[in-house]
Amino acid sequence: MRVLAITAAAALIAALAGLSGSTASPEKPAALTPMQQLGKAIFSDTELSFNRNQSCAQCHAPDAGFSGPNSEINARGAVYEGSILGRFGNVKPPAASYVTPAPVLYHKMEDGEPLFIGGLFFNGRATGKKLGSAAADQSQEPFLDPREMALPDTACVVYRVCNPNDPDAYPVKPGDIWGGQVCKIDWPKDRDIDADCSKLDEPLPLEKETREKAMAAFDRIARSIAAYLASPEVSPYSSKFDFYLAGKTELSAQEQLGMEVFMDKGLCADCHIMEPGPNGEPPLFTDFTYDNLGVPRNRENPFYGQKVYNPEGEEWVDIGLGGPLAKDPFYKSAAAAQAGKQKVPTVRNVDKRPDPGFVKSYTHNGYFKTLKGLVHFYNTRDTKPACPDPLASEAEALAQNCWPEAEVKQNMNKDELGDLKLTEAEEQALVAFMKTLSDGYQPGQ
Repeated sequence: MRVLAITAAAALIAALAGLSGSTASPEKPAALTPMQQLGKAIFSDTELSFNRNQSCAQCHAPDAGFSGPNSEINARGAVYEGSILGRFGNVKPPAASYVTPAPVLYHKMEDGEPLFIGGLFFNGRATGKKLGSAAADQSQEPFLDPREMALPDTACVVYRVCNPNDPDAYPVKPGDIWGGQVCKIDWPKDRDIDADCSKLDEPLPLEKETREKAMAAFDRIARSIAAYLASPEVSPYSSKFDFYLAGKTELSAQEQLGMEVFMDKGLCADCHIMEPGPNGEPPLFTDFTYDNLGVPRNRENPFYGQKVYNPEGEEWVDIGLGGPLAKDPFYKSAAAAQAGKQKVPTVRNVDKRPDPGFVKSYTHNGYFKTLKGLVHFYNTRDTKPACPDPLASEAEALAQNCWPEAEVKQNMNKDELGDLKLTEAEEQALVAFMKTLSDGYQPGQ
C-alpha cells in the first residue's frame, strides 16, 4: 500500500498493455460449465425464500453490475426489503461480480499492526474458513437471514432445490454435478417440509442422519453458486479497459489522465491495485483489505427503524470488520482497532447501470449517490468544515460545501484520502476512467 511514483505508474501502464493472452477474452466469453449452470439456476430461483418471492438475482442484477437494481431504493436508503414485508438489512447489496478471487480471511503484520485480508460481505463475516471459499461462505447466509430470504433452515434450501415446483427451472440437476445421492434424503414422512419452510420460524425437526445429509447438500449448493459467480457471465472482464489492455481500443485523453491520477496522485491504486492476477488475469482493482473511509451515516437507512433486529434504533453504528472479529476468540483483541473498517471493493462495474438516469449508491451504506460526489469526498474529506447537520445527505453537503461527521471516527484512513489536492479536471478524469471499467463494452461505442 505504497504510493506509486510517476515513473512507476508509467511502467505499470506499459506492463499492463498486451494482456490479450489473459484467461478471459473481452470479446468471446466462454460458455457456462454444467456446475455454473446449476449455480445460475439456484441464484435465480425465487422459490428459495420464505414467501417464494425473492432470489439472489433480484438484489444482484447484471445490468447494475450485479448490485442493487432499483434506482428509487438506491437514491434513498439503498437497503433492500427481504422476502418478508417490512424487514430490511443494514447495508446495500454488495456487488456479486469479481468476488470469487477473495481469499479466506487472514492477517499479516504491517507496521506492527495486523492487516486483515480476504473474506466477503462488507464486514468480512464470510471468512471462507467453513468451505475454503469466501464466495461459497457468503452464498449461504442470505437464504437464512430473517431480513433477507428468511428460510428457517438450511434443509429448506436443499428440499426446494432438490424438489423444484418447476423442474424446467433446473436444466442441470444437483445430481448431475454432485452425484445421484445428493438429493436422496429421507425427509420425515409425517411433515409437509415444503409448507413448513414458509410458516416456521425455527429449524425443522430432523433426524441426525437427515440433518447431516442436508447440511452436506447445502454446502454443495453454495459451491455451485460460487462457481456461477466465477463464470464469464458474472465476471467477464469485458469492459473498455479490458479491450484497451488487449490492444483493441484506445482510451480518450481524459480517460488516460484519469488512469494516471488513479495510479499516482489520487492514490486509488494503493488499495484498488492494478497489477495482473497470478495467472495473468486482468487487474481486479482490490487488494481485499478493509478501510474506514469516514463515510457519514445514511439517514434514510431503513435499518434504523427495525426494532426487532436493531434495538439500538438511530443510535446503531456499523462497526464493520470490528463486529465479526469481536466474536472470534482468536481475533477478539484486534477488534477495536478494526472498528469502522469496511471491505475494499473492486472498482469494476462501479458505474455499470441500465440507463444514464439510473441512480447507483456507493459505499457500504449507500450514502453516496454519484461517483463524482464520492471522488470529491475522497479528495476533500479533511479540508471542508463539518456540516451543521450530522445527517446531511450527499446533495446537501455538496450544496453547503461541507461534509457530515463520520459514522465511525476512530481508525479512519488518513493516509490515502482526505486531502488529495486534486483539481476539478482531475476529479472529472478519475470518474471518466472508472466508467471504462463497466462490463459489456462494444468496440466503437
